Amino acid sequence: MQDPNRELGRPEAVNIEPAASPTGTEQRPATEVPQVETTPSLEQLLRQAELAAQEHHDAWLRAKAETENVRKRAQAEVASAHKYAIDRFAGALLPVKDSLEAALGTETATVESFKTGVDLTLRQLSAVFSQFNIAEVHPLGEKFDPHKHQAMSAMESDQAPNTVIAVMQKGYLLGDRVIRPALVSVSKAKDS
Repeated sequence: MQDPNRELGRPEAVNIEPAASPTGTEQRPATEVPQVETTPSLEQLLRQAELAAQEHHDAWLRAKAETENVRKRAQAEVASAHKYAIDRFAGALLPVKDSLEAALGTETATVESFKTGVDLTLRQLSAVFSQFNIAEVHPLGEKFDPHKHQAMSAMESDQAPNTVIAVMQKGYLLGDRVIRPALVSVSKAKDS
């Protein structure tokens, strides 16, 4: 019987097993180097990718938690700032209140001593205003500014039109922001 591989034109299978040594032990030639597998298997590649993905996921979770903690701390600080923003200002006003109460508690006060006490208390209050950047707006003789002044009346005057000729109530600024406009009378041209 003929070999089926030969009929199809295929070469015969060759047995490449080493021949047994006469002593019965196998001997390898000294030049043969055992082959080492250099490419990792698919299982190893998958395991490495899973480990890297787990590390990235853990780092992402830590970053997310840290971001959430920073957000919560910032919210708490803003809430505290809103709640206690006036704390320093209120503390600075307490001595002014104490001075007023001491003046009212005096039983043998004269008009002159009251006047002196009120003057000292006003200086205390002005110092507190200065410390917290609160400035008076007293615009007598200045050009009317609708951002800082509120016109209560207009009167004929020899001064240029829209000049403040009377201040009924001073205004106040906190920094550059108007906290109360000055109540004023402005000039208008005389009728001819």
